[in-house]
Amino acid sequence: MSVNASLAAVSDHLFSGAIVAYSAGLFALCGDYAFGKGERRAAAKAAARERQRVLRAEATERDLASVGASTSAAGGLVEDEPVEPNEPPPSKSVWGPRLGLIGFVLTILGLALQVAALVARGIATNRLPWGNMFEFASAICICAVTTYLVLSTAKSSRRFLGVFVLPPVILILVVIGLQFYAEAGPVVAALRSYWLAVHVTAATIASGILLVSAVASWLYLVKAKHEARERETEDYVPSRIAGNLPSSGVLDRLAARTMAFAFPIWTFAIITGAIWAESAWGRYWAWDPKETWAFISWVVYAVYLHARATAGWKGKRAAYINLLGAATMIFNFVVVNTVISGLHSYSGL
Repeated sequence: MSVNASLAAVSDHLFSGAIVAYSAGLFALCGDYAFGKGERRAAAKAAARERQRVLRAEATERDLASVGASTSAAGGLVEDEPVEPNEPPPSKSVWGPRLGLIGFVLTILGLALQVAALVARGIATNRLPWGNMFEFASAICICAVTTYLVLSTAKSSRRFLGVFVLPPVILILVVIGLQFYAEAGPVVAALRSYWLAVHVTAATIASGILLVSAVASWLYLVKAKHEARERETEDYVPSRIAGNLPSSGVLDRLAARTMAFAFPIWTFAIITGAIWAESAWGRYWAWDPKETWAFISWVVYAVYLHARATAGWKGKRAAYINLLGAATMIFNFVVVNTVISGLHSYSGL
């Protein structure tokens, strides 16, 4: 099978251009996150003051109840507490929204360049362009960035996610470009099947969405720690990063919803992989290292969703399970593909 070398070279240039566009978009989104902190931090401070007021009122009522005080007396004491002076409204940032829009547009440009790079490689090789580690990881990044853009388009307040989703995307693209790059060419005979379009595509989409879910869980842990310190210390100075994040509840729900969307796709990928294995190797399951670790990831994510639905494991415990699942995915992609030999040795290295 002949390869169009000139088109393959264009694909490589487009790939490099996507990294540049993502990096510029990240820089602009960071500017929005920094310059737009006034409005967000004022809202966070107001919410923290309200939480502290409620906690003081509840503590006062419990103390009075313990000595037999009446409920009306407790209400009076709460009302007599000194009222904090209203802070002047923060000045509206001019550069924040502009930089945010620029960063959002540059991220879309980077996504377009990356999609064009994969399409060009597919045309150059006359096959689906996810037949090795380089192409598969690039496709995962496309799905992760697409997930971020869809979430941000649905609700502009989620645009901050780009500050934390783009760094791992850029890191992955740089690493695969330097360490896992494979020349454009035909795939091995075992991958010349229509199941490549079904099984690998499903795994790619699920992996990209799961990356965003893991980022949301990590941000939840950062914000939850910040909120705990804020409750314990009245004069706590919020950090520049955690202070601008939305509430931990918002981040927890975002992680759970993206997980709930990705988990059925990951399940479908495992099922179609078993069907493909039966047609190619004569058995549905061979306990191959990649199969095994894909199943381990599925079990971890199933535990995450089941624990949230039945045991009420929301918050930190759920976040740790989500990050454990992400760790198993990383191990499966990096270690299993490069160190452990098996039936899925298609890394292209």
